[in-house]
Amino acid sequence: MRCKSQDCTYTIMDGFELSADACRNLDEAGFTIIPGPVPTKDLAELSAAYDAVISNADPDDVKVGSSTTRVRDFVNRGPVFDRLYLHPPVLKACCRIINEPFRLSTIHARTLGQGLPAQNLHVDFERDAHGWTMVGFIFMVDEFRNDNGATRFVPGSHLWSVVPPELALGEFKADYPGQVLACGPAGSMIVFNGSVWHGHTVNRAHEPRRSIQGAYIRRGAGLGENLPARMLPETLSRLGPLAKYLLAAEPLQSSSESSR
Repeated sequence: MRCKSQDCTYTIMDGFELSADACRNLDEAGFTIIPGPVPTKDLAELSAAYDAVISNADPDDVKVGSSTTRVRDFVNRGPVFDRLYLHPPVLKACCRIINEPFRLSTIHARTLGQGLPAQNLHVDFERDAHGWTMVGFIFMVDEFRNDNGATRFVPGSHLWSVVPPELALGEFKADYPGQVLACGPAGSMIVFNGSVWHGHTVNRAHEPRRSIQGAYIRRGAGLGENLPARMLPETLSRLGPLAKYLLAAEPLQSSSESSR
């Protein structure tokens, strides 16, 4: 699958197509759950790296909200996290939904505290006259269950032409008719259209629930985080052409240019 602009035909590797079920879920429901890029044997290493980042984060990189704590910029947190935003099926989903050149806007840790309230149902980006602007992913560092704040989605809401008045107010925490909880084992990844209504639920478990979340947007859209400005030299030195392109750190050469 290729984006409609030639600039987006960097090699999102052949052989890494989305399954028919995943495509149908994205088209009809606005989200899907797929296996993540981290093998089961590596999940403990990633979990430990996550905790180390949280413990050592600069306070300026930490945002404590009403229910979650975020630590930004997981591009610079070590190579163990690189595979998350480079996962080919997620990039395929971006080509399918955004359908034009895109880039990574943000990637951050998000920890939902024990006993903290549900999030209002919301969209991350409204659909505009040109189509859908954003694709998001949520990597489950911990298992997502119905008792620990799994994210809920309203299937098909990305297709609504008119937003129901109870949601338009932006303060809807109650269960919504037809909502679905996106549950899965640690290592799973939720991929979703940024225009689908969603929000995490109450964490009633006895421990925090951890995730790493990212968003891709049209290449010409607003920044989110200025990832190129924060790029550390050691990060830039380890990244390949595709990662640099997605981070807007360097333009991607065409195959003909790179062979010169």
